[in-house]
Amino acid sequence: MDQGNTAFLLIAAALVLLMTPGLAFFYGGLVKAKSVISMMMLSFGAMGLIGVLWVLYGYAIAFSNGGVGNFVGIDGFIGIDLDQLGLNGVFASATDGDAAFPAIAFAAFQATFAIITVALISGAIADRAKFGAWMIFAGVWATVVYFPVASWVFNFTLGDEGVIDGGFIAYNLGVIDFAGGTAVHINAGAAALALALVLGKRVNFAKGIHKPHNPPFVLLGAGLLWFGWFGFNAGSELAADGIAAIAFLNTIAAPAAAILGWLVVEKIKDGKPTSVGAASGAVAGLVAITPACAALSPFWAIVLGVIAGAVCALAIDLKFKLGFDDSLDVVGIHLVGGVIGTLYIGLLGEGVGLFFGAGPAQLGKQALSALIVMVYSFVLSYAIALVIEKTVGFRVKNEDEIAGIDTVVHGEEGYILLQETR
Repeated sequence: MDQGNTAFLLIAAALVLLMTPGLAFFYGGLVKAKSVISMMMLSFGAMGLIGVLWVLYGYAIAFSNGGVGNFVGIDGFIGIDLDQLGLNGVFASATDGDAAFPAIAFAAFQATFAIITVALISGAIADRAKFGAWMIFAGVWATVVYFPVASWVFNFTLGDEGVIDGGFIAYNLGVIDFAGGTAVHINAGAAALALALVLGKRVNFAKGIHKPHNPPFVLLGAGLLWFGWFGFNAGSELAADGIAAIAFLNTIAAPAAAILGWLVVEKIKDGKPTSVGAASGAVAGLVAITPACAALSPFWAIVLGVIAGAVCALAIDLKFKLGFDDSLDVVGIHLVGGVIGTLYIGLLGEGVGLFFGAGPAQLGKQALSALIVMVYSFVLSYAIALVIEKTVGFRVKNEDEIAGIDTVVHGEEGYILLQETR
């Protein structure tokens, strides 16, 4: 067993797990002061619930293979390996000395992907969602949407000469998605749009009404996300090698350029570059480079970053024109950024890009995968959210939303200011 690669994978998993608390700070700073606890708890709730579901049956769905083990389902599309429930089969093979790394290390790494993907969705329903309803949605969505989609993109079976089988998006369609542009960002972005439509607009929803209460939190969260993203992207190589180094460098280049692209657009549009804009630009660049981090030269990663930062800065205003309230711009950053990064591979990916003379085939594959995941996630997310809203209720009362939902939902306040007594 390669101890170096095992250590690399475990460190990468720890970095990706840190992204979810980072996301909590990023989202928490963007909402109003009386909703910060509620907002951050949506991320921490996802950490608790999805971490448990992944061990119980999530891995068995996402990394099941037809013909291997006690498999039930349709090979390459959806199924479950009953021998992997509770990670029993994975645990039993943890000391297999012939493997490049323990399968249980890979299971831990992929668990952190499941957690952050679910947490990303929560930004669309800030200031107005019930915590219990969110937890129901998160559990059902992970089960019927994320775990199967993760299988389509990340699942693979190795043979003597490399990958011999896998999920239908990555293996059968031949889509390039190194670290999860489709399974994570397009998937979460489409779900966020569905939730925003089901829950409806916040009270007094209008451009400029809802201001971030704590920009330093936003910057801290973006910094933690960026730090963790090195594990997300470079770790997806599953080995400490040159490909991981390329992914690592591109995870610096693209978000750095995206900050500049976002700030230029912000300066032109609004007259001032903002700290929240810089943080949002960095995240947009990180989203876009996720599927493409090992498929681009550093120069083209910079170009991708500039495009993603500029386009996402424009896209976040679509909610005001189209009339949906995506509170923290999950659609404008993750769905739009994920689509940009996924399609960009078909245009400028090394050896496969249309502009490099490789033809339009790869671009078509990338577009088809984005469409499949987007439609699948949106339709099921809308149905799940609608059922929850019509039964237990998903949204808090308007008066609670106006007052701030921290005390109503959690009985806590983010900030307790004591006046000095004389």
